[in-house]
Amino acid sequence: MLRLEVVRGQAVGAVVEASAEIVRIGRAEGNDLLVPDTHVSSEHAKVVWTGEKYVLVDQRSTNGTAILRGAERIALDDTTSREAQLLDGDVIELGTQDRIVHLSVSIRDDADDAKVFALKRIEELLPHATIVEKDDGRLRKLYDGLKRIDAAQDLSEVLEEICHASFSLVPLATHATIVLRDDEEEGARPTAASGYVAVLTRVRDQDAPPSTPIPITRSVFRKVISERAAVVAADAPRDVGQSESLMGAEIRSTLGIPLWKGEEILGVIQLDNRTSNGVLTSHDLEVMAVLAQNASLAVANARLVKRLRAAEERLRKENAFLKGREQERRTGAKSAGQVEIIGQSQPMRHMLQQLDKVVDTRVTVLIEGETGAGKELVASYVHYKSRRADKLFVGQNCAAMPETLLESELFGHKKGAFTGAHEDKKGLFEIADEGTLFLDEVTEMPISLQSKLLRALQEGEVRPIGATTEKKVNVRIVAATNRNLEKEVAEGRFREDLYYRLKVFPVRVPPLRERRDDIPLMAEHFLLRFSSEFGKPAAGFSQQAMELLQGYDWPGNVRELQNEIQRLVIQIDAGGFVTPDLLSPRVRQVEGMIERVKPRKGTLKEMMDQVERWLLIEALREHQNNKTAAAKSLGITREGLHKKLRAFGL
Repeated sequence: MLRLEVVRGQAVGAVVEASAEIVRIGRAEGNDLLVPDTHVSSEHAKVVWTGEKYVLVDQRSTNGTAILRGAERIALDDTTSREAQLLDGDVIELGTQDRIVHLSVSIRDDADDAKVFALKRIEELLPHATIVEKDDGRLRKLYDGLKRIDAAQDLSEVLEEICHASFSLVPLATHATIVLRDDEEEGARPTAASGYVAVLTRVRDQDAPPSTPIPITRSVFRKVISERAAVVAADAPRDVGQSESLMGAEIRSTLGIPLWKGEEILGVIQLDNRTSNGVLTSHDLEVMAVLAQNASLAVANARLVKRLRAAEERLRKENAFLKGREQERRTGAKSAGQVEIIGQSQPMRHMLQQLDKVVDTRVTVLIEGETGAGKELVASYVHYKSRRADKLFVGQNCAAMPETLLESELFGHKKGAFTGAHEDKKGLFEIADEGTLFLDEVTEMPISLQSKLLRALQEGEVRPIGATTEKKVNVRIVAATNRNLEKEVAEGRFREDLYYRLKVFPVRVPPLRERRDDIPLMAEHFLLRFSSEFGKPAAGFSQQAMELLQGYDWPGNVRELQNEIQRLVIQIDAGGFVTPDLLSPRVRQVEGMIERVKPRKGTLKEMMDQVERWLLIEALREHQNNKTAAAKSLGITREGLHKKLRAFGL
């Protein structure tokens, strides 16, 4: 019996006395001991009966938990796995410094040494279970019970069938209770503080659970756990030492059978006879031992299946969340399934029309374009608009890793394949199976690794480093480069056969200077995005500021524009307009050019001639008076340029 009393704090005098296996302590409603102090966490700590001792467990509380034992203070932190054994006379401390709550601890043994009618350890149970072989009726009932247990679909059904079979095999049993080890919270192996919890109680000939809880016979239960044995206690109040739980339940006899897996005690089946004058016998113990051996396996498997299903559901949710977050990060979209490519100019419309033709095929797409033009965004568009959208989109920059690491990252490795390979690792090809793998800067991939990529593309197979067999994968490849692939092949830096395999469907992303009509749309988009992100509303762009943005060449393309708008949002006053003085000096250089080309007042022809003359001079200056190059940049013939120069007297 455990007794906790609040001796310091707002709830001084509050007491909880419990023989339950878990006593929860915290500020929230529903705790067994309610502690209202504000520095106590909602679910601060719990005391767990492990079958042998009481253990205090800190529930990752905000302000900490400790045990005061005389002059010793035991802090429950990561060094103690946040748990420690409780002893009679200890004081539990909740909180830190002067904001603490103290709980005094009293532990009273509610059972004397049990004088049982029969006790057989697990090792002795089955070799002596001869009663089943001699009793054809019980053998048939055992067979039927085990068949129903094996057919049960989940843990609750398994436990129901164990109770049903127990009543069938032990006619004098009136109540059946199943206690299981509480190792489900972490979904992992039991710890020192994994207690036992009564999870199911059934009464003979009643379909519904009993209206009042049936207490566990603590003295018999302790014998089962500590001795790893099956126990029969006849006329229980006398034979088991007048324990409180037995007396309160008025049990005439009880039977405790362990459920076990190897050295681990999974739980206990407790059968009680509360109405009949007869007693449970060693024969009942033997037949229940046979049932328990098989039921133990069913319980262990059902708990494993439950954990696997929970893990699968958790991974499914995590996968969906990460995919949605990654898609939003890559595309700026507000929700999964939405890919936003901003652009209404003719070059962008042409590119999107080309992409729509290929999204639902397995064809490899090669995206060409300058740095910062948005190649990764186009790759994600190909994935999220395809039938593979519900699978993973995985990207890897081939220039970001040395050859050995890149090979392991793409194809995986086996444990021990090289120094530092301490465990098996899946490569990105396996991770992206059924989805899309984006290889950015593919021309940076070493020649030796290109042959392995070629095989993966041709055969749909990958071999991890150190493996002896290939693995089949179904991956759609989207590659990107900012270099001229034909030139790379000609100069021997890229395999020609891989070039033809990748360039099945090339798509060129136009640089920002070729689609200036999209700059206002993109600038407004980034302004809204960063205004929301920084919590600083912006009124928009002044006309002159927008003209300067459109006049700038943006050598860094969309990435440079995005960074410029982000810097502007930081600078502007809340609710203000973006004005030319806030723009970067490199963008404002366009302003001087506009002033220089601005014609003097006159007729339309006179002003047009002034602009044309200025453009001719700038073209010649830019190309060091090379008339052929200047004419080409202006989009006219060399003869046409000579004619215009003569007309302007140049």
